[in-house]
Amino acid sequence: MKKYSLTRLARLSIVASVYVVLTLGLGFMSFGGIQFRIAEALMLLCFYKKDYGISLIIGCLIANMFSPMAALDMVFGTLATAIAVLLIYISPNIYAASLAPVITNGFIIAAELKYAFDLPFWLSALQVAFGEFVCVTILGVVMFKSLEKNKRFMELITK
Repeated sequence: MKKYSLTRLARLSIVASVYVVLTLGLGFMSFGGIQFRIAEALMLLCFYKKDYGISLIIGCLIANMFSPMAALDMVFGTLATAIAVLLIYISPNIYAASLAPVITNGFIIAAELKYAFDLPFWLSALQVAFGEFVCVTILGVVMFKSLEKNKRFMELITK
């Protein structure tokens, strides 16, 4: 079993907490058929260090407890995040990594919305994927490419 220092555990806890706060603080746009979950930009932390995957999966699970579809979202929303984390781990670059949440959330959340509210699957898939694209591929990539220039930030997130 991998040992974690208290500092590392604190960082991972902070990332999970930030995910939850951003998702719930912006709840009006974090849930539903058309969603812009700004916290999803944090998914790209997994591209730099795999440990953040645990933080983001736990953060997603906690945030989804407050979803209008709590039980479904806790299972399927968290599953979508876990699959995206695994795809990010194997991505060759940050641009490809940013598409993992777009694809997984687009399909899995669309299926969830179809089941829960009988919303059209393909329309939901496009809407959710669009929101993920804006938050992860546009916002997230721009943010992390800018932060890559900061040596101290990169040392902080890769320790």
